[in-house]
Amino acid sequence: MSEADQVSDGADDAEHGSAGRDHELDQPLEHALEHGVPSPGAATDLELGIDRLVVDPMLHEPVLVVMLQGWIDAAGAANVAADELSNACGAAPIIRFDDDTYVDYRARRPVMELRNGVNSNIQWATIELRAGRSPDGRDVLLLLGPEPDMAWRRFGRAVSDLAVEFGVTQMVAFGAYPFAAPHTRDPRLSVSSPSIDVLAKVDFTRSSVDVPAGVAATLEHAMHAVKIPAIGIWAQVPHYVASMEYPAASVALLEGFSQVTGISIDLDDLRSDVADQRRRLDRMVSDNPEHESMLAQLEELFDATVVDTTSEPDIELLSGDELADEIQQFLRDQK
Repeated sequence: MSEADQVSDGADDAEHGSAGRDHELDQPLEHALEHGVPSPGAATDLELGIDRLVVDPMLHEPVLVVMLQGWIDAAGAANVAADELSNACGAAPIIRFDDDTYVDYRARRPVMELRNGVNSNIQWATIELRAGRSPDGRDVLLLLGPEPDMAWRRFGRAVSDLAVEFGVTQMVAFGAYPFAAPHTRDPRLSVSSPSIDVLAKVDFTRSSVDVPAGVAATLEHAMHAVKIPAIGIWAQVPHYVASMEYPAASVALLEGFSQVTGISIDLDDLRSDVADQRRRLDRMVSDNPEHESMLAQLEELFDATVVDTTSEPDIELLSGDELADEIQQFLRDQK
């Protein structure tokens, strides 16, 4: 590389984090994929911010699950689904990603533990890759923690490199967003993927919209580039309960995950929570004729789009803000 090129790359890194370096690292990855071994110029763990806690995790064709906090997760449903899966698989960290590389501490400050004046500990926001095994014997990797604040291209390169190294067979990302849907219907799942072939294998709702992307969307493309099927599964959460827990959406995500991967876990406890919350919401709505009317309208809109999964209700028809406030107060009063 010429001196001018080096200066240019340095300027790019200063302005865009890792953009210049990321493009430089593309060719070694292609070499590694073609020949099955790292090339002399392949990126190092240090360059990609990878800290290996386990040298050889002994994985066999694992599925990679992505749930990084910071982007849309209505009712925390995706986070709950990922935690349930992690616990069911007995997942433990095998890799941590360097905080200094990917976290902006001014935007995501560490937590100081102050005990009687003693600064006893600092809790850092850390991205982890965990490994576990499902009850039916399938290896599962889970990418958990905060969404990176910077260097998304480098992060995508790091994750895709690891996915190739570990023999990942597919990636599934979890998400949830508020929607004009009634709590009296099972949550609908929508989907995203760079691959038409992947989309053809599922019957989830498809949307056409331009929206700001989360890092999971960029990971879909990073996986697609190394020929690993990638899909994002999104649960639609009734907009009037989006700021409280909604276990029905977590169940829907895990059922969708099972449909895509064939991996199932015990959902009995979550389904019990779903039934309890349904009874409480039904009682709240039945006490107010206006709420009953709004719910009936939501049900009508929802049912009208069941046949055509490419169509969705017009969310601008109903705000649900008043109902949301009253439901949240009602549930607080029940505690």
